[in-house]
Amino acid sequence: MTGDAPAPRLLDAGDGGLVIELGETIDDRLNATVVALAAAIEALALPGLHEVVPTYRSLLVLFDPLVLPAARLRAIVAALPPPRPASDAERRLWRVPVCYGGACGIDLDDVAARHGLATDEVVRLHAGATYRVHMIGFAPGFAYLGGLPTALHTSRRTDPRPKTPARSVSIGGRQTAVSSPLEVPSGWHLIGRTPVRSYDPHRTSQPFLFSAGDAIRFEPIDGATYERLCRAAEAGEIVAEREMMP
Repeated sequence: MTGDAPAPRLLDAGDGGLVIELGETIDDRLNATVVALAAAIEALALPGLHEVVPTYRSLLVLFDPLVLPAARLRAIVAALPPPRPASDAERRLWRVPVCYGGACGIDLDDVAARHGLATDEVVRLHAGATYRVHMIGFAPGFAYLGGLPTALHTSRRTDPRPKTPARSVSIGGRQTAVSSPLEVPSGWHLIGRTPVRSYDPHRTSQPFLFSAGDAIRFEPIDGATYERLCRAAEAGEIVAEREMMP
């Protein structure tokens, strides 16, 4: 890329992968640049380009080296103009219902006690923030979110669980996450569950609900609403509301 920004670091990832590193930190501004560069590369529609995977500070470009030689891809990336991050008005905002505490969030009380807060205050703080989807990874649909209020930063568990419930909403360090619709191991603190299926292979038009760069706000719901929305999600409904950022 050309411009005043530091040149990206290009690293081979086997014969058919190129890692493009744009920085060393985890922050919204850097991630916005990563997402914008991913979109710019995808928009080229290069023959032999398979997939572009954005992460916190870098992206992985997967390609067929017999169709798109690595040297040519590197030259194309180096010649791109600096990517323009999307404005807030261009970003999608998801409103995700969450049932906090109880059987849905078995660590909520412990998180509250660690910070000297009432459980209701933890819910208020967690649901009152707007989060950025930094990346999707680890398991299908697992969304890593930045923007957790400082008062809720909580070191990961010292005894990770080998299995946690599908669709858990959890806290790990200074991040929060919406888990995959699969049971996965985790050392994060489970504070709630959502009926939303962030990944559903039966949704042919949109199997992955969230994308890097999206915004998420959580909407507290009670147990009865959670069960009702779970049934709707199982029937194929997308029970998260989508709008553009105000």
